[in-house]
Amino acid sequence: MPVSNNDEPYYCSEQIKIPLDLPDIMKEFTKAAIRTQPKDILGWSTSYFVALYNGEEPPVKERYEIPVATQKTDSALTIGILKIFHKQLSSHVDVTRHIIEEKWEALSLPKELLDEILHVGNLNGIFSWREFLVIAVVTISIDIQSALKNICDIITDDPEGGPSRILFNDFEFFFNRFIQLDGGIPAENAKELIEYFKMMSNRNNGFVQPSFFKASDCPAWFTKE
Repeated sequence: MPVSNNDEPYYCSEQIKIPLDLPDIMKEFTKAAIRTQPKDILGWSTSYFVALYNGEEPPVKERYEIPVATQKTDSALTIGILKIFHKQLSSHVDVTRHIIEEKWEALSLPKELLDEILHVGNLNGIFSWREFLVIAVVTISIDIQSALKNICDIITDDPEGGPSRILFNDFEFFFNRFIQLDGGIPAENAKELIEYFKMMSNRNNGFVQPSFFKASDCPAWFTKE
């Protein structure tokens, strides 16, 4: 190896091997950064390349999100971010605070918000990823219908802009949990609604989608005074 005047080795161009696919890697990285708009670009970049190296899902949004005033609070938590987390963690039946913190910090989200979600959900030690997702979705939703639409957008396998279909069994779980947390929908209305969505899923290969919520034959969500 050649040595410089100060006895430190230096490398010639022939010794530096640049992967042939580096331009494509950097192109995808740039697109991912534009879509995700991370607050801490250096921290996010580290998480991005570590995930790629480990064969894991990188912290990348499917599209750039324009901020909209439909959340309870300006928490920096969005549907796109929760979709990232679901891709990364849905294969885990159970998770821990440490696992979520790693993903949380990669996107520079406020620690106080994570603390609040864990506290509200009484999530300690090892807990269900879906239970965490329930509380997180409620945090960014203005009512139960928006919470159900948001969960469909987050966990669907449909492409961006598609109908956001999810399996009825998944829908029923989140529907019941949101009902429990909301407390504003009478039991009789909830019963009629879930029966309706079950019927609609039977007509649609087992799937429920947000367009069903406002269908003309959908039962009332609330009892009129």
